[in-house]
Amino acid sequence: MKSKISTVLSILCHLILFLFVFLGILLVFTGKWLLKTWGLLTIDEVVYHLKSSLDGTNTDMVKDYITGYGIWAFLTAAIVFIVFVIIAQKISKLKIVSYILLIAIGICGIGYAYHDIDSAMGVTSYVKQELFPDATEDFIADRYVDASSVDITFPEKKRNLIYIFMESMETTYSDTKNGGAFSENVIPELTALSEENENFSSDETLLNGGISLPGSTWTMGAMFAQSSGIPLKIPLASNQLENQDGFFAGITTLGDVLENEGYNQTLLLGSKATFGGRKIYYTQHGNYKIRDYTYAIANHDIPSDYYEFWGYEDEKLYEYAKDELADLSSKEEPFNLTMLTVDTHFEDGYLCDLCEDEFGDNQYANVMACASRQLTDFITWVQQQDFYEDTTIVISGDHPTMDTDFCNEVPSDYQRTTYTCIINADATRADDSTTRVFSTMDLYPTTLAAMGCTIEGNQLGLGVNLYSDKETLIEEFGLSTVKNKLSQTSPFINQLSGLSLTQDLIEQAKEKMQVRSSDENGYVKFTVTKLFKRINISSVDKLEIRATYTDPNSGEEVQKTYECNVALKKENDPNVWNGTVVTEIPYDQLQTLQASVYIWAGDFEEYYLGDYDYDYEQAGFQ
Repeated sequence: MKSKISTVLSILCHLILFLFVFLGILLVFTGKWLLKTWGLLTIDEVVYHLKSSLDGTNTDMVKDYITGYGIWAFLTAAIVFIVFVIIAQKISKLKIVSYILLIAIGICGIGYAYHDIDSAMGVTSYVKQELFPDATEDFIADRYVDASSVDITFPEKKRNLIYIFMESMETTYSDTKNGGAFSENVIPELTALSEENENFSSDETLLNGGISLPGSTWTMGAMFAQSSGIPLKIPLASNQLENQDGFFAGITTLGDVLENEGYNQTLLLGSKATFGGRKIYYTQHGNYKIRDYTYAIANHDIPSDYYEFWGYEDEKLYEYAKDELADLSSKEEPFNLTMLTVDTHFEDGYLCDLCEDEFGDNQYANVMACASRQLTDFITWVQQQDFYEDTTIVISGDHPTMDTDFCNEVPSDYQRTTYTCIINADATRADDSTTRVFSTMDLYPTTLAAMGCTIEGNQLGLGVNLYSDKETLIEEFGLSTVKNKLSQTSPFINQLSGLSLTQDLIEQAKEKMQVRSSDENGYVKFTVTKLFKRINISSVDKLEIRATYTDPNSGEEVQKTYECNVALKKENDPNVWNGTVVTEIPYDQLQTLQASVYIWAGDFEEYYLGDYDYDYEQAGFQ
């Protein structure tokens, strides 16, 4: 019997040891895959996508990871493990040494992988900012302008809007004489289009574009920032976005403004709109009709089994856009067609039938050149339509490319910016002798200004109207300062998000929460601990304790409400949040006391967490 138990324990120990070694090696391979596949991946994007829907992800990337990295990690771990176990069995004196070396391999693998990933994405810095935010200032709160609180005046005849997000499109891809960073212009048509129209450069022969700030460096973050004027940061600590009833219900976006003015709005894209929360955002902010990959199948535009790259290619997207514009322009109401291209997504893009072999084996360059021609051809078609006279077109790269090697030769001191071009605007720059230094968030008020709108104060969200002479955040504070400030946790953003709590999280909070009483200078002190494990406490506006007790002098029942100081308990477990309050309740003559705990979330809704009874004769103070 003892022999069997010993055998089982031995097998179990070896299995645990193998899993530990495998984990270490897998993390090394995973780190290499992340850096190879997502060259400019940011921790903001990783955290956001962990909290939102991954439905619609390109499955080719997952397959590449499993076949190219996961399997090899497993085989490597197995070989290492077997070699050391054989040595341990053959030479008993080396058994302990072998096992220690296996543990060391696992630890070194984990440490090495973390170092690589941290160097690329700044994980340690992000964690520090999340756990210990600057309590002296909320940069966003101090500078945010609510679009619903200022006057936005539309022209008597409202202009239509076509807003085109170009996946990963940068000014960088142009040649140096036009303000790009390449020796050969990869996007000559787009270069000419931007220079002939508006990109807020003081020189008509030089491109200018928007800088992607923290919270806007991936597609959904970019779409959100350009239409709301704020970075995309959500307070959820797990994949809870799909369970939410609202998505930043506390803000007024471009879609909201246009909806209030009677616009018909459509979001057109060749991938699944559910990916990254795009569907919930555009549905709730502007009541957009969603025309995505799923819709194309349901509408029989493509076969049910059709799937290229992320859904369907841009060649089809532009044809569907023409049909949608024909329908929208036939109606009396003004329209907004927002589009997102996809062929230029990393890695290396999608080679469609229209792509040529201009740049040899540089596939991404060929795809970019093809995208340049396709977009320009589409704009030419729009300009030939009857509705064009009353239509403003905004073209913007969503974010810098995440392709790992396409910009390897770009000088480190070159400021990479997203492609920007505004066509047929009903606006004039206050000073066209200055090149504006701006972020993609500034396109929110700038788009409305380009449509002929007058904006009180020339600012919406954190964005500034670039046609005005008002300084952008970057012009006022400098790029490094703004990046640092926007990287910090903002309780104000958490409040705006409306993603604070769900009933499910409330139930979890009730199960984990503990309430303790103690003596502080003769009065009762309450401490609420372990309130949240799955949500940042910064998304909670207020924590209250309502105490009911019998006054020892008068014998009357007294009710008092105390607001707790909500703070992070830095020592011990960093995931344990606490709220403390010292009451006016004297403890020396009390017999019983009841305390009720309530919290308020970003939407100012009250949540009741339960009652707690204390018997001081029996329990005393702890």
